[in-house]
Amino acid sequence: MNNNMNQFNDQFTSATRQFADTAAQVNRLALDNAGQVFGLQMAAIEKNVNAAFAFWGELAETRDMDGLKALWPRGAQIARENVERTISTSQEVLGRTIKANEAIGQVAKGQFERSSAQVNEAANQVNDQVTKATNDATQQFKAAGKGNK
Repeated sequence: MNNNMNQFNDQFTSATRQFADTAAQVNRLALDNAGQVFGLQMAAIEKNVNAAFAFWGELAETRDMDGLKALWPRGAQIARENVERTISTSQEVLGRTIKANEAIGQVAKGQFERSSAQVNEAANQVNDQVTKATNDATQQFKAAGKGNK
């Protein structure tokens, strides 16, 4: 009985350790992805803001209507570039997030496979113990039956 309890405690401790290790791996992958995504988005925002402020600076220096007409296409070009940069960054963020989620899925799959293997091993051990106990009981029963004859 005590041996079974120790075996259970060892299995529980092992499973808990594996879960903690897996959780740490998943957290590390998620945080790495979040850091990369944040960096990409901040770089895109910085470029967009710099382009917009540069345009506003040119706009503030313009003193006549002809200067405004000349800047209008430049403003449209900056707006288009900012939108393209934002879309491109969003696509890259999505791609990186998908890769991170795939990596997290692989970690979870590995954990599930290890847990399944441990459960199968424990079930096989129990099955072997039951078979041995059954065989021992059968032998004892047969020996007791022979002694009575």
